[in-house]
Amino acid sequence: MAKTEDGQAQKINELLSQIHDGNYLALARGITWVENDLPGYHQLLMQLRDTVTAKVVGITGPPGAGKSTLVNALLHHWIGQGKKIAVIAVDPSSPFNYGALLGDRIRMVDFYNHPNVFIRSLATRGALGGLHPKIIEITDLVKNAGFDYVLVETVGVGQSEVEIAGLADCTIVALVPEAGDEVQTLKAGIMEIANIFVVNKADREAADTLYRNLRILVHEKADNGDEIPVIKTIATEMNGVANLATAIEQYFATHNNALDKRLHLLTEKCWQLLVQERMKDINRRQLAQQIAGAMQQPGFNLYAFAQSLNG
Repeated sequence: MAKTEDGQAQKINELLSQIHDGNYLALARGITWVENDLPGYHQLLMQLRDTVTAKVVGITGPPGAGKSTLVNALLHHWIGQGKKIAVIAVDPSSPFNYGALLGDRIRMVDFYNHPNVFIRSLATRGALGGLHPKIIEITDLVKNAGFDYVLVETVGVGQSEVEIAGLADCTIVALVPEAGDEVQTLKAGIMEIANIFVVNKADREAADTLYRNLRILVHEKADNGDEIPVIKTIATEMNGVANLATAIEQYFATHNNALDKRLHLLTEKCWQLLVQERMKDINRRQLAQQIAGAMQQPGFNLYAFAQSLNG
């Protein structure tokens, strides 16, 4: 038993060493461990040492906003400056097998084998909030591979997509001109998470109207004169992308990591980890069988049943 544990520890140490050295195959293998709960993934996570330094940029927004195209354009810009970038693209899941339906890597074909770019598509696997249930762990693992930026692109499911605000150091909300009439509805949700707004596909009709409405909105929300930047882009033509990259870099230069935001994220994640640990002996299939039997009894009450399991 001890030899097995020693062998596992050595395997994990070797994998982490390769990840720190920038070995993409090792990083991909580590992500697979974490994503699929393979034996040893807990030990792997507990040895991560650099989960704060790398800058995480979240890109969110409604479907059709051109998020993947924006990511591709930012890659072209930053790679041209010699930066090293990781992209985590979260795709919608098939409701039948939880596999990814889209595969955003198709849009980033220029960088598929680029030595300074690592791209990984993940499926949401039914998770709410447009992210993967293990997105925090996977992002922390990727941070250990020495990237300048980690870009996290979410599915884009609407105002419930606020988890990205806790994960990312800088959150970009991409919108398209057709969203102009919906700007007022953004106040309660998206306005709270955006650090930068992007009006993408700015060559379309009504782009100027959306831009003006957003500028008015951010002016009303400005805190001590600190307005959220609103950037026009045509990502397919690289128009405005340099301005967006500059806005991101300026945000990092003037804003330290928001400790309250990070504290909230880590508290929620720690809560989930504690629940998982305490629930590890609960088998869902057996639980269903127990409930099926209990339902046949007169006066079945779910809350009393659950309390009996806790007792």
